[in-house]
Amino acid sequence: MDVYISGVGMTKFGRSKEPLEKMMAEAASLALKQAQVERVDAIYLGVMSVEEFVGDSNFATLLADTLGLTGIPSTRVETASSTGAGAFEAAFYAVASGHMKRVLALAGEKMTHLPTAKTTRILSEVIDRSERRYGATMPALAAMIAQKYAREFHLSPLKLEDILAQVAVKNHSNGYLNPYAQFRKIITKEDYLKSQIVSYPLRLYDCAPITDGASAIILTSQPTPIKVAGIGHATDTAAVRHRSSLTSFNSTKEAAQRAYTMARLNPSDIQFAEIHDAFTLFEIIGTEDLGFFSAGKGWKGLEEGTTHLRGRLPINPSGGLKARGHPVGASGLAQLVEIVYQLSGEAGGERQLERAEIGLAQSIGGLANNTLVTILERADRKRILREGWSPDYHPEISLSKKSTASPPSEGVGILETFTTLYTTPEGFLSPLTLGFVRTKGGEMVMACNPDYRSPKELKMGQKVYLRIREGLYVFEKLSFLNRLKYWIKGPPKSP
Repeated sequence: MDVYISGVGMTKFGRSKEPLEKMMAEAASLALKQAQVERVDAIYLGVMSVEEFVGDSNFATLLADTLGLTGIPSTRVETASSTGAGAFEAAFYAVASGHMKRVLALAGEKMTHLPTAKTTRILSEVIDRSERRYGATMPALAAMIAQKYAREFHLSPLKLEDILAQVAVKNHSNGYLNPYAQFRKIITKEDYLKSQIVSYPLRLYDCAPITDGASAIILTSQPTPIKVAGIGHATDTAAVRHRSSLTSFNSTKEAAQRAYTMARLNPSDIQFAEIHDAFTLFEIIGTEDLGFFSAGKGWKGLEEGTTHLRGRLPINPSGGLKARGHPVGASGLAQLVEIVYQLSGEAGGERQLERAEIGLAQSIGGLANNTLVTILERADRKRILREGWSPDYHPEISLSKKSTASPPSEGVGILETFTTLYTTPEGFLSPLTLGFVRTKGGEMVMACNPDYRSPKELKMGQKVYLRIREGLYVFEKLSFLNRLKYWIKGPPKSP
């Protein structure tokens, strides 16, 4: 059964004094009013970490009560930072099954009232616990991915810096035009360069902000001008070190393949997209994984203006997570609200796109390990679906493999990538240097080095000595003493 959208609502993103349930009720009321209905058959609620952020649980019941909709089923969905998109997916299948005719997808998060270190710790709980033990945060892992991307595609540090700055400048420019955005201010490259380094090479302007906000969508089986064309959902390993690639996300590729196939569309059919830019480089990787550009070439589309607001393929016309803000539970649904605004011609002013008949949203959960891709289109868009259609999107997906062997206790390895983290979670001293080290047996392990204070002391691809200290891997420069010890002891048994 076809599924349509009859109403949307969203609060302004940023710092709010309102309690979370009141913000979410505001967004829901706007969506219900636009849909011209008072009740729905069910609520699918998205909040990522409400127990930690506001100290409440059973939030699905609280929202049904707050909205005066007790009696109807209300279910909570959580897929990390793609939670809002996950709630939309659940609502979609409830309607598509024919079991329900009208459903509310509602998502939100309240984050700004807590200290940054505590918020960082809460957000880090989505990371694999064995990597989290080292003090790894989302910015730290994203920074290591950025370093690896630059090395793999032969970008100098200055070139990488310039690319990341361009993403930030573009999305802040778009956010300036968005009345719902947290940051409605234009920035320059000079502003970007003046911002503090959070986790080398990522600066403050590379990272989506801590935000409060809520979004809502009414899905229905009754035809409306906006139709859900396709949805895809895929996961990857929790541990980043088990991935086959650090510069491409399997979960995006698999989710996109399913969404394109359901919609019977190809990447070339997409006219604009909202991409999960929790970190600036993730926008570039996202455009590559979605098939808009080939691997390592997404930044060229940015430089050539293709992904700008008046380009051939506008990316993040809302300002993205970077400028609109990132209340983690709400962002995935807010992306879809933006697409509805564009498809309906209601984005307003300069932000309204000239070509807006079909749009795509990519929402990443965790560190790209629970991703949803959703495609919406205008229902009056005339499409001729030829018989025997097959997609031209055939991504290379290298399955991640976990090693079954025991890791080495110590020995020589290769430093695959690294970062120095300056904004550390609770319980960790700053700065904190982390890296992924490839062992002789081919396994990649996370390691730290409390002695390195500057990223200039390290180089990707260099040999390092891996040892265990207090139960954690520590990597050190391959000094003469370490070489001698390694030679006397011999290499570790095959991991």
